[in-house]
Amino acid sequence: MAKKLNGALGVDIGGHAIKIAEIKLSGRAPTITALGMAQVPEGSVDHIGLHDADAISEVLKQVCAQCGVSVSDAVVSVAGQGAVLVRTLEVATMTDSELKQQMDWEITRNIPFAESTIVSDFKAFPPDPNDQQNMAVVMAISPQSAVDGLISVLKKAGRKPAAIDVEPLGIARTLDMSYSDELGDRFVCVVDIGSKVTSINIYRAGRLQMPRQVPIGGEMMTRAVADSLGVPLEEAETLKQTKLRIPKSAPSGSSFNPFETPAEGTTQSFMPYNPFADPDEEPVAAAEEPAIEPAAPAPVVVESLDEDPEALRVYSAVAPVIDEFVAEVRRSIDYFRSKGGEVNELMLCGGGAKMSGLSDLLAASLGLPCQVMRPTKNVNMNVKKGDPALWDNGAEEFAVAIGNALHICY
Repeated sequence: MAKKLNGALGVDIGGHAIKIAEIKLSGRAPTITALGMAQVPEGSVDHIGLHDADAISEVLKQVCAQCGVSVSDAVVSVAGQGAVLVRTLEVATMTDSELKQQMDWEITRNIPFAESTIVSDFKAFPPDPNDQQNMAVVMAISPQSAVDGLISVLKKAGRKPAAIDVEPLGIARTLDMSYSDELGDRFVCVVDIGSKVTSINIYRAGRLQMPRQVPIGGEMMTRAVADSLGVPLEEAETLKQTKLRIPKSAPSGSSFNPFETPAEGTTQSFMPYNPFADPDEEPVAAAEEPAIEPAAPAPVVVESLDEDPEALRVYSAVAPVIDEFVAEVRRSIDYFRSKGGEVNELMLCGGGAKMSGLSDLLAASLGLPCQVMRPTKNVNMNVKKGDPALWDNGAEEFAVAIGNALHICY
């Protein structure tokens, strides 16, 4: 961001909806002055990026008008597995010029896109007081077309692009602003459940430690309900929102648990799942036991859905997707632990965080406390237009938008 701004509009364009958050500074304290959300046209956004900039810009223009947005400078995040790569690195402490050379090489060797023209950036954190020899760096790479599409949307909606951000860093700012006093130096895994993609990001003291995206989201669950019950997608979405209740016990016999006690007379080997493996590295041989034991799982309480047959049918339809979702969160945490890290707590955000019982299931399955994020916590609110239900009952959907707008504070 070239100049210091006193206000900004945070924009989060997801596969299902656009979320916006306007933040203005009163002295040095941020105040949320507008929050809004509107559905994007079907097929206009997917994991690759934007497909209809004109339609999306029109929706953005309308939601800004409805919410009384007054600032023109906007910060938007580029998102989607096919639109951006975000990776954390640890490098030796070096000068700015040395770091620039090092990161130019890292970015070149990590480009995953077919498009030859890319946009990249990196952010280095000061060395850890306990490790002055190394420093942490976050790098982001995106195709030029993805960035150009976002800029086009903002301009056509009458907004001035102030910065292009990435979702994991937006969430980091929200986490730091709203939960720094509560979390302190603890490791927290934030699971941002979107329509098409779920981001699994691990943080410590406001710093991104590990980002990961998996192609599982709310839309996959909606389609599972539609296919299983033979109903249209709109009806399936309504059933998912009103009838889905997730019991604390994972579906029996579904996902592989590397820490389960083997049956008598059998052995069980373990190889940490590495979703970030360098293709140039030799595979790691399997070991008989994991290098780092996870926390003991919490007692599982089985909740019966037999009293509501419709709820049982909806849950049965989405159970395989939920089971794979839990397994992906487990794999991410296991991988981070295999590298010497730790996770002390889980936090959910995004539209999927509202699924009844999901936080309890994750807590019971992974043996970690789990809560739904409140990104408006510890931030002043002065919202005069819009629907209060958005921030009273759905604030978890604004974690990225609020974090983007908080760009002005960092």
